[in-house]
Amino acid sequence: MSPPREPALADLEAEAARHRPAFGRDAHVLCDNLVRIYKTEGVEVVALQGLDLVIDAGELVAIVGASGSGKSTLLNVLSGLDVPTAGVARVAGVDLLSMTARDRLRYRREVVGFVWQQTTRNLLPYLTAAENVELPMRLAGGRRRDRAARAGELLELLGVADRARLRPGEMSGGEQQRTAIAVALANAPKVILADEPTGELDGETSEEVFAALRRVNRELGVTAVIVTHDPAVAGRVDRTVGIRDGRTSSETLRRASSDGRIVAEEYAVLDRAGRLQLPRDFTAALRMERRVRLALERDHIGVWPQDAEREPGGAADGPEPGGEERGGAVSGPGRTGDG
Repeated sequence: MSPPREPALADLEAEAARHRPAFGRDAHVLCDNLVRIYKTEGVEVVALQGLDLVIDAGELVAIVGASGSGKSTLLNVLSGLDVPTAGVARVAGVDLLSMTARDRLRYRREVVGFVWQQTTRNLLPYLTAAENVELPMRLAGGRRRDRAARAGELLELLGVADRARLRPGEMSGGEQQRTAIAVALANAPKVILADEPTGELDGETSEEVFAALRRVNRELGVTAVIVTHDPAVAGRVDRTVGIRDGRTSSETLRRASSDGRIVAEEYAVLDRAGRLQLPRDFTAALRMERRVRLALERDHIGVWPQDAEREPGGAADGPEPGGEERGGAVSGPGRTGDG
């Protein structure tokens, strides 16, 4: 009797397709009520508390949040380095909760590419830039001629072709990170993940690295997810997703206005249970604590401090036409401003 056949990645994708939820069915990256709990010395730490995230194929998205918000845990889950406790996590059709250790190795080799903040984790110091890019293909069994050709193409695309014969110690920090992006793309992954890729770089060099990520996103069509603590990155990507306390809290979308300007619109994220996180600077300005008063209006939901005065009709006191707004409101358009 022949040994049982090892499930191929295509089989895993087909199995995941049969069980995927209707929510975000066509998403390239999907997290639905994602939970990750760590146990340290008998104490449970909830790093992700029912996080929802939907990213379409070909998007360039930044995940931003303060230290401890859960963004690095999320990236570890998406990269296959960590296993969720509960919920749904799916990338390019692969269910991350049902994979074996061998499946995860294949997933990290074929489906996702990863760029660390520390260049020493991305590149082997005794190999040249070209050899570093060829290494993942060599481990995957690629032919030597094909490896060399693809390495040359990627280094050219990322503007470091003239550094192909140099070792990491002979390159600048920005050149090292752009080479690291080429390494992450070596096996043609569907998604590239970057953890603070410019955290050790100055402003000008950071822009070069972000420009490189935009270039591979546009020209190769690869979905790119960048984790950072820097909110200024919003002007460099298509969409910014804010994480707070282990949940997605806000999104900023960039689009071209009718007059050609780039406009950024900020939204609060409403989860499937109807919860949202109001920005802390908003709630602090109006001294909103514990409870707020709600009012359903024709085209929006009004949110007011609990001690706001009531009008005779019983509704929460809201802004009069042409008057000054005394509370807050959650409405469709969101906030707008130049990006």
